[in-house]
Amino acid sequence: MLTVLPIRYVADVATSRRFYEGLGLTYRTDGSVAVWAQLDASAGALGVHDAAVSKGKPPGTVELGFSTGEPLEQVAARLTSDGYDYTLVEEDFGRSIRVTDPDGVVIQIQEIDPETVRRSQAQL
Repeated sequence: MLTVLPIRYVADVATSRRFYEGLGLTYRTDGSVAVWAQLDASAGALGVHDAAVSKGKPPGTVELGFSTGEPLEQVAARLTSDGYDYTLVEEDFGRSIRVTDPDGVVIQIQEIDPETVRRSQAQL
């Protein structure tokens, strides 16, 4: 099952995190690192990402993303069987798949690995 996870690229993760916490979202330490904060809501989540390390996304950009507890290999198999190309990316939080939708918009599907997150946090 996928959880909707829009990704908000920001100039300052900590400041934005506090803002969204003030709106009532809950900060997840187990899914967050210095350049990324995951904030949960009752009907989805929000990712706050440092734009400075985002490979060209300026502050204010929003990207459609999903998180999943399903192995990405299963998601990849469905994409392949439906004829979609994708890229599997190793991330500081686990792995993600990047796939382009029919309108040319890149969608990100994340598999968050708590152990990878802990290792990334320890390196900071």
